[in-house]
Amino acid sequence: MKRLSVAVLALAGIAAALPAVAQFAKPEDAVKYRKAAFTVMAAHFGRVGAMVQGKAPFDAAAAQSNIEIATMMSKLPFTAFGPGTDVGDTRAKPNVWSDNAKFVAAATKMQDEMAKLNTAAKSGNLDQIKAAFGPVGGACKACHDDFRKE
Repeated sequence: MKRLSVAVLALAGIAAALPAVAQFAKPEDAVKYRKAAFTVMAAHFGRVGAMVQGKAPFDAAAAQSNIEIATMMSKLPFTAFGPGTDVGDTRAKPNVWSDNAKFVAAATKMQDEMAKLNTAAKSGNLDQIKAAFGPVGGACKACHDDFRKE
C-alpha cells in the first residue's frame, strides 16, 4: 500500500506541475481526468467511511493511508473544470462555470475539511476521525447538491 501511495503522489506531483492546457488536449480529456480523480478520492474516503460506520474493522494505519490519498486527490480535479470543459459525459451543472466563485469556494471548503480529517487520521484515534469525517461528507454533499446533476 505504501508503494501505491508513493506512486500516486509522484504521479500527482508531475500532473500538477504541468500547465492545464498541456494536460488536456481535448475538453473530453479534462472530463475524464476529473471524473477519475473524484472516483479515486471517493474510493479511499469510502474505505474510511466503512470504518467510521462500523461496517469494517478499524485499522488506524489503513485509515491514515486512505485519507492521505483522498486528501491528495481532493486537490486534483479542479484544474479540469476550465472553460470549454462543460461538454461530453459530465454530470457538472452549468453553474460550475457561471457561478465559478461559489464553486471554487465549495471546493476549497471540501479540501479544508479533508485536511482536518487527514490530521485526525494521523492521530490514529477513531473518535477524532469520526468527528472530522462528517464535515467532509457534508462539504461533498453541499457541492453535489449545488453543482452536480443527478
